[in-house]
Amino acid sequence: MSVTTPRRPGRTPRALGATGRAIDDRFGGAKFGAKAIKKAFPDHWSFLLGEIALYSFVIILLTGVFLTLFFKPSATQMIYEGSYAKLRGVQMSEAYASTLHISFDIRGGLLVRQIHHWATVLFLAAILIHMLRNFFTGAFRKPRELNWLIGVTLFILVLLNGLFGYSLPDDLLSGTGLRILEGVLLGLPLVGSYATMFLFGGEFPGEEIIPRLFSIHVLLIPGILAALIPLHAVVLTWHQTHTQFPGRGSSNETQKGYPFFPVFVGKTVAYQLWTFAVIILLATFAQVNPVWLYGPYDPGAISAGSQPDWYMGFLEGSLRLMPNWEFNLWGYTFPMNVLIPALVVPGVLFTGLAVYPFLERWVTGDHATHHLLDRPRDVPVRTGIGVAGMVFYGLLWIAGANDIIAHTFHIPLFATTWFFRIAIFVGPVIGFIVAQRMCLGLQRRDRFLLEHGLETGVIMLAPDGRYSELEVHLSKEAAAPLTDERLPTALPLGRPDREGIAPPEARGRMSRVRLGLNRWFIRDLREPVSPHGDGESRHHEEQTPSLEK
Repeated sequence: MSVTTPRRPGRTPRALGATGRAIDDRFGGAKFGAKAIKKAFPDHWSFLLGEIALYSFVIILLTGVFLTLFFKPSATQMIYEGSYAKLRGVQMSEAYASTLHISFDIRGGLLVRQIHHWATVLFLAAILIHMLRNFFTGAFRKPRELNWLIGVTLFILVLLNGLFGYSLPDDLLSGTGLRILEGVLLGLPLVGSYATMFLFGGEFPGEEIIPRLFSIHVLLIPGILAALIPLHAVVLTWHQTHTQFPGRGSSNETQKGYPFFPVFVGKTVAYQLWTFAVIILLATFAQVNPVWLYGPYDPGAISAGSQPDWYMGFLEGSLRLMPNWEFNLWGYTFPMNVLIPALVVPGVLFTGLAVYPFLERWVTGDHATHHLLDRPRDVPVRTGIGVAGMVFYGLLWIAGANDIIAHTFHIPLFATTWFFRIAIFVGPVIGFIVAQRMCLGLQRRDRFLLEHGLETGVIMLAPDGRYSELEVHLSKEAAAPLTDERLPTALPLGRPDREGIAPPEARGRMSRVRLGLNRWFIRDLREPVSPHGDGESRHHEEQTPSLEK
């Protein structure tokens, strides 16, 4: 007769403990795990923007595996005899036919296709919003410059992969995009024709482009993303201290937040489920990319009103706005109407994003380590630059639909084109000025609240006939982002010594440019302020004539 000894509560089962010790002996993860569980995560909604991109990427991988099982990456022509009656008997590529097969014959195939497409759209939107949040708050500063560069690289790779995946079905809309890609490649001086032959495997459209795009779309770029995303979101983030917004209890040396387990784990799992639910609901009720309505790609067919996915809209707009400029040099034609919108514009945008952290550090002279974020209003110049970039990008994006705008509002296409050509230069300047002035206005409002307090709406009448409003000073929690000490965002450079002699860094043409930019950047920075008090009430009196007078 065997007797079972009851296990004392709180003890780890022997088999589980032995397994844990064996894993720890081989991988040494116990100390890291214990430290990771206690790691503090800031409790602010904006820190979850990057997680939307991570969860979207997971959905893209899962749905992509499903679609790969049924998609045929082949441009070989065939006669369609599938279940979609309107296209029966039409000649098309095997890639397009397999897309129709997934959409109409595979159980749940259309839903998975739309989930995959919507997840990609949300993935790019989340990356863009996450980058804007990091830019406006200064999260790219030391020691996170590498993480910023990885983020820019991820954005570029996902843009390219979205374009390649969008082109795989070989429908008329995606084929139009490939035709534009071919035109851009042919516009490259010296190497254009060779690059086109190498990519397409012959004359456009050829039969090699679909298999090559498929390999890049499902193997090369996802493999790079699978390596960079954990490095960006886990390795560097966990190795470095999390950034946090200024407030009571937050400083450059202390970390304020909740532990990874169980608080953050609970939040992030719930957020993941919400992200999945939104994508699935969009895929269920919002149709996207109905390729059966466009028909198979025909190089001789031209479709009106063609629009790419939103993330490629800025390239479409730049191509539509560029005048028909070209010149011949040394026997070669340089089509500026292709080179500038397709290469120069995205080159300026992405190169500017990549080098901005280093350019700002050169201008400000700030080499300190920052774990405390800036409020956008406290750094008006940076905020203005960011808004100017957003206006530039947004105008290009809207210009990609200039024909739709002209048709919808009955405006001449020529007028809409010239409007955007002028606005693309004037709009960013206006955006910068407006954003800078708004930041300065918000700074003045902060100082007013510290000096005068919050309005309570309670009006009091004094015995001598004067009216006054009862006001309450900001609490320590509300005043902390305005009054707590922080590392300076920029340092004044080039100050002369006591004898009025300029330092060496203030000499030379580039040094004078740097000093001018430094003074411009510092001029509108938030000035240190001190609070009046905490939780006290006082009267803000105004001289008002009494009724007797």
